[in-house]
Amino acid sequence: MKNQKLSLLEKIGYGSGDAAVNVVISSMFLIITYFYTDIFGLKPKDVALMFLLVRLIDAVSDPLMGLITDKYKFKGGRFRPYFLFLSVPFGISVFLTFTTPGFDYAGKLIYAYITYIFVTLMFTSVTIPYISLIGVLTNDPQERLSANGYRLFFAKVAAFMVSIVVPILAEKLGRDDMGRGYQLAMGLMALMGTLLFLFSYFTTKERIEHVVDKKPLLEQFKLLIKNKQWLILWGSCLSGTTGYVIRSSVAIFYAKYYLGGDAGMQSTFMGTGVAAAILAMPLSTLITKRFCKVKLFWMSQFGVGVLSVLMFVLVKPQPDSILLAYVLYFILSLVVDVHAPVFWSAIAEAVDHGHAESGKRVSGLAFGGISFAQKAGMGIAGAVVGLLLDAFGYIPDAIQTKTALTGLAIMLTLIPGVFHVINGMLIYRYKITDKYYETIKAKIHI
Repeated sequence: MKNQKLSLLEKIGYGSGDAAVNVVISSMFLIITYFYTDIFGLKPKDVALMFLLVRLIDAVSDPLMGLITDKYKFKGGRFRPYFLFLSVPFGISVFLTFTTPGFDYAGKLIYAYITYIFVTLMFTSVTIPYISLIGVLTNDPQERLSANGYRLFFAKVAAFMVSIVVPILAEKLGRDDMGRGYQLAMGLMALMGTLLFLFSYFTTKERIEHVVDKKPLLEQFKLLIKNKQWLILWGSCLSGTTGYVIRSSVAIFYAKYYLGGDAGMQSTFMGTGVAAAILAMPLSTLITKRFCKVKLFWMSQFGVGVLSVLMFVLVKPQPDSILLAYVLYFILSLVVDVHAPVFWSAIAEAVDHGHAESGKRVSGLAFGGISFAQKAGMGIAGAVVGLLLDAFGYIPDAIQTKTALTGLAIMLTLIPGVFHVINGMLIYRYKITDKYYETIKAKIHI
């Protein structure tokens, strides 16, 4: 089959879908821990337990959603129609999650569980189809990589809006009621996410129709376990997401307490990391045109480990360290994300690899498994942050002890750095380069 090119509009439409997804992801990465502890009023230990327990639901919902996308096909395709059907419930779930009710502590905790489960299920229902979509838009690995570059660029733009706009907008809209402020600010983000999903639906097209084998779940699971390249990506997603979310979740605490910043500094510090991540997308595309994408992946993760140590050692909780903190956080965030287009295009290639090796295709469960790894990483990271905040003696909206400040620095740098080094060690064993993928395509005739 001839390689299929994608138009600029379709790449933008595809990218808008991830911008919609990132309304949730970025809020989970950047502000939800801070929201639950300092705005909503939950204890860090309770937040940690909630993050961990809700992730157990994903063990069922993610593979189930993958199986649903394998089983059902609609007039508009196998994946895109979910953007049309679920965009509004998705937006509502975000709005409710960032609503602070006037209940007592027990009531608020129950409300937090219900709404967090709701937003998690909505996230699964649109994300599994979305990450699967790239496999049916085109069969060209360079076009997939390019489309993922657009996707991740728009995702980071959405993250930038959440990091910069939400804290400042919440303060302006809430005035003396920050709970109301975050509800309104995230309500606007939720509306944006709904509209972006609809735009993605109307501007993309599914071209490739893979034959889905009607295999029992257990057989599909066994086939996935035998696909070593997919297993590497699963481990990479788990370790990379854990490190990424720990760092991102702590950034607002770090800016407020370690650097002594107000709402403006909290926004700009988080925004600095996101701005670097945005620049990482075109940088990745430029590098991978001349350099092996797999080598870029593992080398960048080892680089993050080195930069994390440097930032911990060099930045102190003093005013004269603020500029250095911004510079190092920018560089670290740039290196962290330069691999991202490679990873998200690699999933479809790993599915094709398993098809070529076994003669049997497992697609929905494969993408569902990666989504579960991502959310498991988010859950582990949220639990780690909550437990460590409690262990280091963090007190919401108060002057922090030296131990608490040191703990924030460790959580922003050293602990995430370890997870990224693990990620690099895993990807060092990954073998599906562009050249190798050509042999896969020849085997399965795509």
